[in-house]
Amino acid sequence: MENVVSAPVLPDILHTLPELRQMTRYCTVTEISTFLRSVNTSLEQDRNRMAGWSSTLQELDRRIDTATRHELKNIHDELNQIELERFLLTYSVSALHQSCTHYRDLLAKRAMLLVAAEFEAAGRPMPAIPFALISMGSDGREEQTLITDQDYLIVYGDGGGSEADRYFLDYSTQLVDRLEEAGFKRCTGDIMPTNQTWRGSLSQWRRRLLAIVRYELEDYAKNMMDLIVLSDARYVAGDRCLADELVTLIRNMEHDYSRVLWGMAKAATEMRLALGFLKRLWTESSGEHKGEFNLKLLAWAPLVMNVRILSINQGIPATNTVERITLLEKEGSFSASVASDLQAAYHILTKHRILLQIRVIKGIQKDSYHLNPYELPAEERERIRHAIIRIEELQKIIHTNFSIV
Repeated sequence: MENVVSAPVLPDILHTLPELRQMTRYCTVTEISTFLRSVNTSLEQDRNRMAGWSSTLQELDRRIDTATRHELKNIHDELNQIELERFLLTYSVSALHQSCTHYRDLLAKRAMLLVAAEFEAAGRPMPAIPFALISMGSDGREEQTLITDQDYLIVYGDGGGSEADRYFLDYSTQLVDRLEEAGFKRCTGDIMPTNQTWRGSLSQWRRRLLAIVRYELEDYAKNMMDLIVLSDARYVAGDRCLADELVTLIRNMEHDYSRVLWGMAKAATEMRLALGFLKRLWTESSGEHKGEFNLKLLAWAPLVMNVRILSINQGIPATNTVERITLLEKEGSFSASVASDLQAAYHILTKHRILLQIRVIKGIQKDSYHLNPYELPAEERERIRHAIIRIEELQKIIHTNFSIV
């Protein structure tokens, strides 16, 4: 099967080229001129493609502002297609994160306005209290990619009583439907405001969080996972002051209740990695995914999780993984070399997560999680292996810092 989205090898090719001053030892002057014209033509074509995409993205952004509920899906699909094509040209993880997060915020805001208008037309105006939509997961970290689902919560102001509770239940139900119509898949873990766990007034949220950090609720594993998810909470739309108040409340509780943070750290250091004997890449030995490993569960997620734990412990407010690493270096948790290695690890693993998503979108494979490292060039495979070794070293740092036995 042709690997149409394999990792780029251009940097390795560049390393093997001679210095430009020595090109005449290998090429004639005519050949060099032809080569340079070819390079200039290719670069100009790429520049024109990039300019065209930027112009189209801006136009699609403007269309979102006035789109009907039936138009949002087509706009979303067009935006995703541009980002897919641009990524295959540039392999820029950060550019894709930034653009996907930006236009999904716009789409979510438009869906919210449309739902509010529908309720108004039906004789159910919005209660006279503030409310906000907050994202979590990859969206909360501003790390959106080509395939997305809904990871949202809703918080509303106190004072509305049971009437506000009923309104925002119905509002959330309609919003989740409209987001699904717009191309936001329903969260398989039910992290959506239709679930009572992810919807409530500020006072209800405060009581809920206190019950979690004080271990007053029975399902410890679920409550711990909920708190981990909340660690990446980010304002999307609505009343920013209310959203900031809830996010600050989450951060403070995680930081102040040391036993809870210790439990999160223990879970992070125990996350399995795709490393086997002599730190070779581990892959499945049998079954449907023989020769592959789950890139998300056994590499990418442990990196995100362990960086998150250190950030919470150090009181760093950022949610973005690369930004968290930068700030951890600034406050002294990481040396410059460790920070650089971890950021490189994040980019190489995320790049291949996106490439797997593209393979799914193109119908090349069924799931976007399992990677066969032996289909990659040896140098790329080695970069992935070193990235996972860096994560193992990070786990050891946290294991020591939290005195985990």
